[in-house]
Order: sequence, then structure tokens, then C-alpha cells
Amino acid sequence: MAELNEKIQKIATELETLTVVEMAELAKYLEEKFGVTAMAAAAPAAAGAAAGPVEEKTSFTVVLTEAGANKLAVIKAVREVNPTLGLMDAKKAVETLPYELVKDAKKDVAEEAKKKVEAAGAKVEMK
Repeated sequence: MAELNEKIQKIATELETLTVVEMAELAKYLEEKFGVTAMAAAAPAAAGAAAGPVEEKTSFTVVLTEAGANKLAVIKAVREVNPTLGLMDAKKAVETLPYELVKDAKKDVAEEAKKKVEAAGAKVEMK
């Protein structure tokens, strides 16, 4: 095993002296000689490191966490975001926190709702 390690060390030392162009030529030669690309050889190692692609979140929920000092403006903003709520329902929503303003919405809709309610002085979370 020590002999193999010495061989690898000798090759590595030689590789360090190569220019970028020489390394590219060596890579091409090795691909042709052994029929394997560097990416194909690295793929099993990369597969172990990353379990899979991370999926981008497509639906968001906007939760009202704090009403802030100007409750009246927040109530108006809540009604603007969710027009199905009446005045009393919006008031109740602002007073009983946390409250889900928007559930399972697309990113742009959720961001718009968040922006409107935050402009009124409330604090919200986007999950």
C-alpha cells in the first residue's frame, strides 16, 4: 500500500507542474484512452454528497404575528388582502394572533400581501 501511495504522490507532483493547456490535453487523452469522462468518474462521489436537488417552494402562507401600534391601518390592510373578511372579522383577526392572512398562495401574491400589511405597521412571517 505504501508503494501505491508513493506512485500517486509522484504523479501528483508531476501534475502540479503542468500548465492549464497541458492538463486539458491530459484530460482529453485519458478520456479517449479509458472511455470515461472526469464528470462520470466524479458522479458517484457527488451523488453521495448531495441526496438530490432541492425543490423550490411554490406555495406560501403569510401569518400576521404582531399588529403594531396602528391597529386601524392594519385592519384596513387585512381587509384589503382578504376582501372576504368583514370589518368585525378583520378586527378579530388582528386581535387574535397569530393569524393566517393568506394560505397556500403563489410567491408573488404572498409577497404582495406581506408588503401591504407591513406598510400598515404590522409584522408578518412568510412560510
